[in-house]
Amino acid sequence: MSESEIPQKTPDAEFGKRLGLVVLCFLLFLVGIIAMLLNIQIVNVKKYQEKAEKQYIRLVTEHAQRGVILDRHGRMLAETVETISFYADPQIVRNTPLFDEKGKAVIDRKTGEQKTFDNSAEVARLFSAHLGKSRREYLKKLRRGKRLAVLGRKISAVQALPLMQKKISGVWFDREQQRYYLNVAAQLIGVTDNRNSGISGIEMQFDRYLKGRDGSRVYQRSATGKRYPAPDALQLDPVKGNTVQLTLDADIQSIVEDELAEAVATSQANAATGIVIDVRTGEVLAMANIPTFDLNRRATWTPEKSRNRSVTDSFEPGSTFKIVMAATATEVLGRKAEDKVSANNGVLPLFGLRIRDHEPYKELTFREALMHSSNVVAARTAMETGRVQFHAYTKNFGFGSKTGIGLVGESPGRVRPLSTWDKTTLPWMGYGYQVMATPLQILQAYAAIANDGVLMRPFVVRSITDAAGRTVVENRPESVRKVVEPETARYLGKEYFKAVVDSGTARSAAIPGMSVAGKTGTARRATGGSYANAVYVSSFVGYFPVEAPRYALIVLVEEPRTAYYAATVAAPFFSKISSRILACSEELQKNLGFKSPEQAAIDSTTTVAVPDLKGLKGDDARRLLKWLGLEMESSGASDGVVSVQSVRPGMKIARSGIVRVKLSSAVRQRSVL
Repeated sequence: MSESEIPQKTPDAEFGKRLGLVVLCFLLFLVGIIAMLLNIQIVNVKKYQEKAEKQYIRLVTEHAQRGVILDRHGRMLAETVETISFYADPQIVRNTPLFDEKGKAVIDRKTGEQKTFDNSAEVARLFSAHLGKSRREYLKKLRRGKRLAVLGRKISAVQALPLMQKKISGVWFDREQQRYYLNVAAQLIGVTDNRNSGISGIEMQFDRYLKGRDGSRVYQRSATGKRYPAPDALQLDPVKGNTVQLTLDADIQSIVEDELAEAVATSQANAATGIVIDVRTGEVLAMANIPTFDLNRRATWTPEKSRNRSVTDSFEPGSTFKIVMAATATEVLGRKAEDKVSANNGVLPLFGLRIRDHEPYKELTFREALMHSSNVVAARTAMETGRVQFHAYTKNFGFGSKTGIGLVGESPGRVRPLSTWDKTTLPWMGYGYQVMATPLQILQAYAAIANDGVLMRPFVVRSITDAAGRTVVENRPESVRKVVEPETARYLGKEYFKAVVDSGTARSAAIPGMSVAGKTGTARRATGGSYANAVYVSSFVGYFPVEAPRYALIVLVEEPRTAYYAATVAAPFFSKISSRILACSEELQKNLGFKSPEQAAIDSTTTVAVPDLKGLKGDDARRLLKWLGLEMESSGASDGVVSVQSVRPGMKIARSGIVRVKLSSAVRQRSVL
């Protein structure tokens, strides 16, 4: 076959093949693009949306302000305050951009870049002037190689404001919340952690009410980096936490803590507890424990100091438990105060052991047996009552069960089941051993006697209200049960427990101008499982006034060293605490119709000496005269000072008398109308 006969590919056919290949590649490219778009828009749409949002959307959490804790009069016990923390990027501070007087950037002609300078010294000077630390300390932080320096933590907003108003390159601040406390009732109120969540006490127990609800803000970022609220996003405002109002009285609480600290120091004791309660309602006015800690200084916190001994610790109460014995003697045995009983010369041999009195009493009236706290008589009376009845009264008074106050860590104490009693249990329980009770349980039992035999549930939280003022939780007085008949309760108070204070072991618990009923308790505490080297728990529990009881108080001192009898260790501080709270609390004075002897003496006077009012402002002069029981009539300049008074200074006039004064804009020489 000749060359001319060989078929040749035409240029058009070659071009067609190449074109087809290009078209195929283009189609494959389009398919790939479509597949990627499908993957982005449909298959993995959420993944890519999140990536995109991270670049231009930011979610910012706005923390809710924690609710406040108030006392019964609305005084702040715990609140959240805003604090400011300052931070710096030392690298930026050391390379601060330079601007001229007109605010234009100063450009380096050689490099074309903006000039910078080291601003560390000026920043150190500013922070030293406003926050108080040395310039050297701030310079040291700013000249480190780290990218973050803490210049100040938790600074008050007032102190931080001048620095916040200054725009300093490389320096910024964050707003933080910090809990601030009045610093009373530390163990009861508790504390919060760094995240502003409660970790102990009321703060922890009612955390879900106090912490509020955090809000959120969604921001978008423009191409220039400016942040603005996203217009189509849901913006949630933070909701402030609820307000918790306690039954505590801050003044009474402070007095109890002050006197307990003195009791511990005086007797060189390990600890002390004091509780004040309204016997009619069950409201706790004070619940104090020593040792304590500073709520505003977490470094002072220790497990030992943070324990609320009022409800967590139980002990053998000793003679304060004779309230059960006295109640059973009255209702079960029908015993009267004048009935004669034998104290067996102060020693009762029993089951190979001996029950002893602190004095060798022989025959006494039952009133005298309680006045002098005879253990022998108490043991004999308990055995006469019988184990079933004595156990029933013990449980009925609330021993062996939680009080219902609802505080975290409350102990129920311990009352042995009847099936586990041995032959020594009943006589020893008669005077307060082989039974465990908390200070609050002992106080609750005496408060029941003061309340005509009705046991009230103690409570410390009065109410919880939301930010709008709506009541979320409210506690009201609640009776638990009747423990003795009203006649029995009044008989016990007037015939026995009043006599203990008037003429018995607790004369040091007396309150001037007020009738008191109560009982001392000096109990040995076993150490190492034995009473051979026993330490003591000294207590006094009482209530007043006896004629119409309203308030009850317990003072308990653990392991005193200088003395151990409750009459010396605890009873005097019952008197001191009660006298001070009666003098300081208008609520108690109003409820009791009480006046201190000093106030009564003042009120009994019929005349009063007029003070020198010259130079006083009119309002001040009026207040001074009103305090003395006098009235003032004035003339002249309404905003002036006293220049003339109608009664010479030092002259006595009848109470409710009128003193006329002339007010002048300038003080003149004194004269008499």
